[in-house]
Amino acid sequence: MTNRVYCDEEEFVNIDFQKTSFKKGDYEYCFFKNCNFNTVNLSAISFSECEFVDCDFSNANIKNVQFNQINFENCKLIGLGFDGCNDFLLSFQFHHCSLDFSSFYNLKLKNTFFESCSLKEVDFTEADFSESTFSNCNLQGAIFENTNLQKCDFRSATNYNIHPAENQISKAIFASDNLSGLLQSFNIKIE
Repeated sequence: MTNRVYCDEEEFVNIDFQKTSFKKGDYEYCFFKNCNFNTVNLSAISFSECEFVDCDFSNANIKNVQFNQINFENCKLIGLGFDGCNDFLLSFQFHHCSLDFSSFYNLKLKNTFFESCSLKEVDFTEADFSESTFSNCNLQGAIFENTNLQKCDFRSATNYNIHPAENQISKAIFASDNLSGLLQSFNIKIE
């Protein structure tokens, strides 16, 4: 059995974890800047109240990772299976991130904040994102099936296709000039 490390309020800057091993353990209040986690196995690691800036997590293995109150800023999170994370206290904020081709299948992530993110082809199927905000996000090809989107803010979101009868959208907010994403499934023409 590998010994777990405990890191509290540490900074990790300009580290390529494809070349330097990332130690299994618990990371609390840590700051990561310009770190490469691309394709790295992070399984069973715990991150609590950490911040990641300019990091690349693309295709990393995040199975059983605990993310509690995590802030991602300008990060690449392409192809991640967030649905495989430890869901205990799971919570994030995403600012200027690319999460294309990632999955949030069946997760409960109420009050999640996405700002200026690329969410192309992201799977939100059967997830609970109620009271979340999608500010200036591109949702091209994102999958919403039986998703709880009650009280969500989509006013500045673009390219979404949300079928009102297949998702819970009560009290969600949409911009009046961008309603076509709610009507695509009805095969009507909007001019």
